[in-house]
Amino acid sequence: MNAALSAEWTKLRTLPSVAWLLGGIVALTAGSSAGIGAATHVTSRAGQGGPDPVKLALTGVDLGQAIVAVLAVLVISEEYDTGMIRTSLTAVPRRHLVLAAKATTVGLLTLVAAVPAVAASVLAGRLLLPGAGLGPADGYSLISIADGPTLRAAAGAVLYLVLIAVLGLGIATAIRDTAVSIGAVLALLYLPTLLVQALGDPLRRHLEQIAPGIAGLAVENTTDLASQPLTPWAGLGVLAAWATGSLLLAGLLLHHRDA
Repeated sequence: MNAALSAEWTKLRTLPSVAWLLGGIVALTAGSSAGIGAATHVTSRAGQGGPDPVKLALTGVDLGQAIVAVLAVLVISEEYDTGMIRTSLTAVPRRHLVLAAKATTVGLLTLVAAVPAVAASVLAGRLLLPGAGLGPADGYSLISIADGPTLRAAAGAVLYLVLIAVLGLGIATAIRDTAVSIGAVLALLYLPTLLVQALGDPLRRHLEQIAPGIAGLAVENTTDLASQPLTPWAGLGVLAAWATGSLLLAGLLLHHRDA
């Protein structure tokens, strides 16, 4: 396993696109969170149906996950495009180790980018949301990472992005085509969000409970939890199940198909 991890790390750190994509995760996540915070203006006071400030501060995760998905897909699909996958599987004949090493590497790289991205989003929310009508003068507490629900939401957002990377890797390993894999992952993440707008209960609630993106992002909720389709950690558990299932399917296909 150590040799497989070393090989995957060597391949990834020599690809210029990896550094750009990691930087893009931080920039897009934090930048979009700051932009939304600056553009928001709320008139309702706390307890009167206002938004969840912490979830609003973490809105950038919704966009940042797209770059995470692209990174995860490229980790495996570029090797299929270039034929390098044959060399990888010759060097490490135990194919499940290759997949495990890729999942570990892309997960750690995503973690490295997700931590500052989420931290910057929380900081942007703390600085900008009071001016948007979501501050102490309006009955809302300042966003603080020392607050239990905020810390849970921030840590959950980081884990969410890591799980999206694993999900993307599993789907790309199964499909083996870069463009189709990226399209499939992005459709899985964003299409249910559009569909729920057109559905009524109970179909809408069921979709919110099983769609990986919607369910996983439940971990960002810090207010009005009783009315949500899933509790925060249960929602993240749904995404974890999707990621695990995609990786298991990928491992099965990788084992039985020719490179």
